[in-house]
Amino acid sequence: MNEPDALRGRILVEESREAVVVLDEQGRVVAASRRARQSIEGVREGERLPDELLAGNAGHVPLVVPYSVRGRQERLVYLSEAGDLAAYEELRSGFTAAVSHELRTPLARLLALLETALLPGEELEPLVDQARREVEQIGELIDEVLFLSELESGTRVVSLGATPILPVLERVAEELEDRAARAGVAVRAVGDSECAVEIRPRMLHVVSSNLAENAVRYAGQGATLVLSVGREDGAVVLSAKDDGGGVDAFELPRLFERFYRADRARASRGTGLGLAIVKHVVTAAGGTVEARGGKGRGLEIRCTFPAR
Repeated sequence: MNEPDALRGRILVEESREAVVVLDEQGRVVAASRRARQSIEGVREGERLPDELLAGNAGHVPLVVPYSVRGRQERLVYLSEAGDLAAYEELRSGFTAAVSHELRTPLARLLALLETALLPGEELEPLVDQARREVEQIGELIDEVLFLSELESGTRVVSLGATPILPVLERVAEELEDRAARAGVAVRAVGDSECAVEIRPRMLHVVSSNLAENAVRYAGQGATLVLSVGREDGAVVLSAKDDGGGVDAFELPRLFERFYRADRARASRGTGLGLAIVKHVVTAAGGTVEARGGKGRGLEIRCTFPAR
């Protein structure tokens, strides 16, 4: 195997969303995915994989794929948690139902607009404008569902190099300037220009723009959104903080669920996927997300990344 192929293979293992390890002939770990190292005790490169993991006696179900490389016998081992398949099927079924529900609403409105347009004496131009907005809403939802599917299919999020964060935040603030002004929300970007994160520039832009759009859509007239980046306790923290109406404290953990909207936002034209995508990208990059605030106290979404 030449050097580029070896690097490519290592990246494929490292960035796999599965808990996967590569074992040599002596059962030592040659390579392991980030998920395997972080979630399964006993997975350490250069050391033998514990026998109980291979026997399926440690709460994981092993799938072993033997192969040969230049005469050396190696094994690729997938370690899934018991019940993963059933949980996945339940999640897939729920997601399909949620997408169907979210598509029905704009489609029903579009059908009503078309039926209204057939009535005598109706002004067609405003009805066509409303119908266009409904079609745009449907297109936005489909785009975000496809993007989330792309992420979950294993598209690589982590970069081989570091991406400076502040320039991305400044670009997002500039891109949203007109829309934010129409919503009555002021947006600014501040922070440490030295902070960087090992995440692809496109993905960092997705995270930042989704955070900003969420605030512009829901913070309310007169609010200010601050996109910031800095270091805290050795980690890099990307924050989107507004001083708008906020949400009830009990709703904060649910903001990252697909299609979940706080009561005040249920009539909004958002897709309900923006913060779910943020969580997925940040988690795939080894970080965590957290929502802070409360009713009448604004909202802050914090994305914490390990220092590089």
